[in-house]
Amino acid sequence: MKFPKETRTYCPYCKSHQAHKVRLVSKGRARTLAAGNRAHERSLLGHGGKVAGEKTVKKQGKRQVLMLECSTCKKKHQRTVGTRTKKKIELK
Repeated sequence: MKFPKETRTYCPYCKSHQAHKVRLVSKGRARTLAAGNRAHERSLLGHGGKVAGEKTVKKQGKRQVLMLECSTCKKKHQRTVGTRTKKKIELK
């Protein structure tokens, strides 16, 4: 899916339509002591045991999140693209 690098859309801070710069939202650094990370580390201890056959389940695509930066007030807000996509959004 292609998306423009700049778009004119509603700014909730200016309360009017303004030009916005668009970029993809990137993941922040993972917390090493988060409960999920600790559980994952525990599962890696020891030996794996037997593994079942290949799964025939298709992976579901992700909903892409865009970061919009207002050109007038420089505030940022997020927008989720409505459809699920297999590939990352390409900014043109």
